[in-house]
Amino acid sequence: MSTGSTTRPPPARSTAPWDVSFLRVGTLLTVAVAAVAALVAGLVAGWEHAAAIGLSAVIVTAFFAVSGLAVAFAGRIGDTLTLPAALLAFFVKAIVLFAVLDALPADGWLDRRTVAWAVVVGALLWSGIQLRWVWTRQIFYVPPPEPPSGSSDQVVAREPGSTGKAG
Repeated sequence: MSTGSTTRPPPARSTAPWDVSFLRVGTLLTVAVAAVAALVAGLVAGWEHAAAIGLSAVIVTAFFAVSGLAVAFAGRIGDTLTLPAALLAFFVKAIVLFAVLDALPADGWLDRRTVAWAVVVGALLWSGIQLRWVWTRQIFYVPPPEPPSGSSDQVVAREPGSTGKAG
């Protein structure tokens, strides 16, 4: 006995690989910004602050690379896994960051406050890079429409002075 309803097959998954090209741009910008910041910090506050900025740049770059790769890997398995992968990566990174900051001695040669603030600035830089990357990419959230089957030579004729609006 048929219920009369038809079942549609699930949409075909895209075979396009997940784009993690923002990692290259983010790494290059982080190196440039960290180099300038470390030079300024070294000249103004001391070279221990420059080293702290360098360490922070490595931490932030590694954290964003791990997140990007984890989300891309999860996305290859299934779209619904990307959010849990991102949240799990964020949780693990927060725990690791707290452990790293706690492991630095309060009176050590690396200033914990400089490391912490440089991580915040680096995270904001990387967030801006990711935002720009998403805003400037043509990302389809559904399969893209098929191109029209008609000839591209067809032109819709309008009356002179027409705005094309109905009404």
